[in-house]
Amino acid sequence: MAYERVTVIGGGLAGSECACQLADRGVAVRLFEMRPSQMSPAHHTDHLAELVCSNSFKSTRPDSAAGLLKQELRSMGSVLMSCADRAAVPAGGALAVDRGRFSQEVEAEVESRPLIEVVREEAVDIPSGPVVIAAGPLCSPSLSQRVLSLVGGDALSFFDAAAPIVDASTLDMDVLFTQSRYGEEGTGDYLNAPLNRDEYEAFIEALVSAERVVLKDFERKDLFQACQPAEEVARTGIDAIRFGAMKPVGLTDPRTGKRPWAAVQLRAENADHSAYNLVGFQTNLTFGEQKRVFRMIPGLENAEFFRYGVMHRNTFVDSPHVLDRSFCVPGTSVRLAGQITGTEGYAEAVASGLLAALNTYADLAGLPRVELPRTSAFGSLVAYATDPATQGYQPMHVNFGIIPPLEDGKRRSKRDRYAAYAERATSRTYLSAYIKNRGDLFC
Repeated sequence: MAYERVTVIGGGLAGSECACQLADRGVAVRLFEMRPSQMSPAHHTDHLAELVCSNSFKSTRPDSAAGLLKQELRSMGSVLMSCADRAAVPAGGALAVDRGRFSQEVEAEVESRPLIEVVREEAVDIPSGPVVIAAGPLCSPSLSQRVLSLVGGDALSFFDAAAPIVDASTLDMDVLFTQSRYGEEGTGDYLNAPLNRDEYEAFIEALVSAERVVLKDFERKDLFQACQPAEEVARTGIDAIRFGAMKPVGLTDPRTGKRPWAAVQLRAENADHSAYNLVGFQTNLTFGEQKRVFRMIPGLENAEFFRYGVMHRNTFVDSPHVLDRSFCVPGTSVRLAGQITGTEGYAEAVASGLLAALNTYADLAGLPRVELPRTSAFGSLVAYATDPATQGYQPMHVNFGIIPPLEDGKRRSKRDRYAAYAERATSRTYLSAYIKNRGDLFC
């Protein structure tokens, strides 16, 4: 059966997943990616699916919402999750990837599908026919205006930030030590920079007084909570970061045999361990101030920076009030996917690209659209993002707070409750059964 060609705008996580899934179902795709002719404020390369803020897809624990979502994506045949698995680097209980290899894997998947035509130019208008706009929150101003005109309603936005990346060869390994929290000394997937109390307090004082790129104080609603700049967190109290990104719990400084007062963790950016990012230190400091302040961290006195932290505005639409349950603009053949819908996170973007492909294919083939069980991680996020009753819509990661409560009414500890959520979501009576019963959609 010949299907109408689909235009996918945006070669990020959502767009790349969407294009591959459509092609695997016999649908021709024109995939528009504006880079390199038009760069965004945050991207550094012209590669497909470039990861901007971090190299981590978050937790792999099956009893976490992030881990459950990745499990669901694999069960639904996600192409990009396979790419992430092949490009994985050690990161304790998280799925982190070598950024360069991940992009290479995604591009190889796209190039291996003859039904996908990659167009390297900016899409300044919305073409006729079936369209998936997965341009992300950093889409060009011209396209943003076209999207907002199409959906109506108000444009919403938030500020997002990324952490700096340092050259491993410039770090002092006599000070830094390898250990994952609660692991044995000398083992683990993280480098740790220990600070005593005086070092910590001096670092915090420098952090909060340093010059920022954006001088005005953002309203709290304008700062995406999951990516708060470190200096903004530090402003809330002297120990705020010590109980967050710099918590020393489960770490032992081999030089003293004791737990440090605070610690900065560094996670490998690539398989060669030649680059590390400062975990939890997304920032809005000027580049010069970043060098000065972050070099106060023991072991980083001579650190050279491959990339400084950056902050940028992300735009999203009021999905619960302008999109239908399939993220389609009512009365059109245009569907949105990725972070522009307000579903925030890498795995969430991949999932929305997969969902956009399934629903677009269903429309083309005359099949019922996807109805993911509310008990699944992504099904609950879709329900939240498309519920007209949702007020004050803000970017949302998948989390157990939006999943329906357990039906048995039993009292459980937090960990046992989350494990029960995960077991229910993946049971044969819910998502697995749905996938099996929708053989017309799932390859």
